[in-house]
Amino acid sequence: MLKRFLISAAVIILFDQAAYCQKIDLPAKTLTIRDSINTAISNNRSIQIQEEEIQYAKANILYARALFLPTLTASFGYTLNDAVPTISAPPNSRKDPQIFFGYKNNNVTSLALQETIYNGGANIANLEQAKLNLKAQEETLRQTRLEMEFETKRLFYGLLLAYETRRIAKDLVDRAQAHYEEVSVKFGQGTASKFDVLQSKTQVAREMPQLISAENSIDLLMVEFKKILVIKMSDNIKVMGELKPNEIVIKENDFLQEAYSKNPKMILRLLGIDINKWAIEYAKSGWLPQVNASAGGSYTSNNFSEMIESRQSLWSVGVKASINVFDGFATKAKVDEARAKYNQSNLEKEDIIDQIAVDIKNACLDLMKSKTVIDTERDAIVEAKEALRLSEVRYDNGVGINLDIFDSQVALAQVEQSLAQGIYDYIMARSQLDLTMGREFSEKNYI
Repeated sequence: MLKRFLISAAVIILFDQAAYCQKIDLPAKTLTIRDSINTAISNNRSIQIQEEEIQYAKANILYARALFLPTLTASFGYTLNDAVPTISAPPNSRKDPQIFFGYKNNNVTSLALQETIYNGGANIANLEQAKLNLKAQEETLRQTRLEMEFETKRLFYGLLLAYETRRIAKDLVDRAQAHYEEVSVKFGQGTASKFDVLQSKTQVAREMPQLISAENSIDLLMVEFKKILVIKMSDNIKVMGELKPNEIVIKENDFLQEAYSKNPKMILRLLGIDINKWAIEYAKSGWLPQVNASAGGSYTSNNFSEMIESRQSLWSVGVKASINVFDGFATKAKVDEARAKYNQSNLEKEDIIDQIAVDIKNACLDLMKSKTVIDTERDAIVEAKEALRLSEVRYDNGVGINLDIFDSQVALAQVEQSLAQGIYDYIMARSQLDLTMGREFSEKNYI
């Protein structure tokens, strides 16, 4: 009985400790924008998959180079023959005649060397395509990293915007609550009406849903943020940064030229043109001659232990040239297909040129629009704060009404929200511009 009691007590203590630990909030891990981008890039599975594609492309280059080198094959075989014609060797014969027909116990050891001298340029085209494909995979990796940076910035600064939205909503609720308490005091002193008290209390209730919505937005964004960083949902993290624009001078033509030279999609289209150009050369090799050289040597013996003797060896050297006289138009079909792909890649290049121009234009317009909003709302905040102060003074002096204070409070909150949204839009327009120009993240551009 005592033993059972002790065991039960121990179990209860363990459960109590576990429940206590769950109530304790673990210290939050703070992430800057740089930390967030590094974590997202190191953990993202799409990037890891693309890194393996690069290794695959490197292996293809090694294989393409191997086709230029000769192949040397060593072999050994044994055959038991039921009957073999026997020929007497002439006096002083340099070779044992039996090696031409075989032995009863036929042991053969041989070395064979094969080399492609010329195959219509197919190996050259194949190697060049493999090299270009490696560059294409590297640019694809860079594009994936840039897109991951953009998404991380979108969520990181989205969280900062959500925090600011929550602050604004909380300030609005606090102001409404403070005004309600002030009106309640005035009502007790007989200087405010019951209607004012009820109206002020209702205003507090009206503003509360915005605060709750802001809290929910933070939770939803945090889930997406953790997902893109590939970290556990149970991990306690917070972001550290400031929602402010790092303004730049808009030079659309300079941006456009940089995008044409550094945008990964543009580079991929140019690489695709070169790859398809070499594909035409590869297809044309079917019309050109094929020249191969070979050399080999073998030892044949009835007894394995007496195999390596000059009388039992044979060697051969040869060159073979061939050309397709007619292949049923198979080569023509391959060439036509490769040329169609080449023409298609040129059209895709023109398409991406136009798209880059559109993206740069949109980013510049978004920057100018956001800059105008920021400048306007910064000035409007000063005026909104002054309007709120005056409405409170007027109400205290009995010449104003409750509605004036409510309108001023809401107006100030709206201006603050517009300013925060304008800053966020400016940062995202800058991020979109960097993505289009193929620029990697730099803290000095955002801090």
